[in-house]
Amino acid sequence: MRNRLSRGLIALSTVLALLVVWPVAPASADTKHFNEGVCNMYVNSNGFGAYCSGGWIGADLASWRELLGNRPFVPCRDFEVPPGVTLPAPPEGKDWVLRLTIVDYDLGTDAPPGGANAHIERAIVPVDREDRAQCPTLGYMDRFWTTFEQGYPPPVLQVNPTYTPRVNVPAYFDLTPDSAYVLKESNIALFRAGGDNLTMRGVVGHITVDPGDGSKPVECISGVAPIGKDSYDKTKDPFHQLSTCSHVYKRSSANQPDGMYTVKLKIRWDVSYWRTATGDWVQLGSAEVEAVQRLPVQEVQAIGG
Repeated sequence: MRNRLSRGLIALSTVLALLVVWPVAPASADTKHFNEGVCNMYVNSNGFGAYCSGGWIGADLASWRELLGNRPFVPCRDFEVPPGVTLPAPPEGKDWVLRLTIVDYDLGTDAPPGGANAHIERAIVPVDREDRAQCPTLGYMDRFWTTFEQGYPPPVLQVNPTYTPRVNVPAYFDLTPDSAYVLKESNIALFRAGGDNLTMRGVVGHITVDPGDGSKPVECISGVAPIGKDSYDKTKDPFHQLSTCSHVYKRSSANQPDGMYTVKLKIRWDVSYWRTATGDWVQLGSAEVEAVQRLPVQEVQAIGG
């Protein structure tokens, strides 16, 4: 069975793996090597996640040969294509899948799980029933694969000093904390039970705000005034703020559709991962998300309200 699987994988990857590549920047994907196993992590405009392979028994790491017993090792598995990946229609009778294949693995008893050279290769390929049979989903292999996904929250624009800006008074833009930061943690199967978690996070590091009144966009960068940390100082007036993420509307929105300006946002999410064993955040990649929000502007010279 193992030999048949291997021959089928070689034939399939040779013909199909070059048909589709992972999305171009600002999306990215990479394989990360850990002593306990390997993870393929990705970030794109829809979210981020990880596909990992490894295994454990209790609190002690076991070799893959010990975990398998006398059963064959199936080195590949098909997953749904992650959200955010745009593909053409598949060939007739086939569906697109994300096929992950563990290569250069070592089943030796004394080797760390998977061996020191094990890594995951990825390809988005069209498959039919016969193609899927080359990478069967066998129950005893479930422990060798773990996956989790995390989408970005809908952006919620904060405007200070009041949500409805006043003409000739600076309006300061920011995102709510809940829409500027997202965390995903999992005690994934390849790490020691109770001993080493994998955590991934997304943080908004940059926003471009098009105010919608024909003026040039405003660039808002995380720094002195962190995005999503309520950077507006309510103890000071709007003319004396540290934040530079602001715009002065010269006209009200009365003549705009529905009496509101259409504000366009371009948001850059920076994604990192962290492990209990290392304690350091490691940058994985960045992705941009676009959104639109409607904003009324009033012809009032005072700040109140």
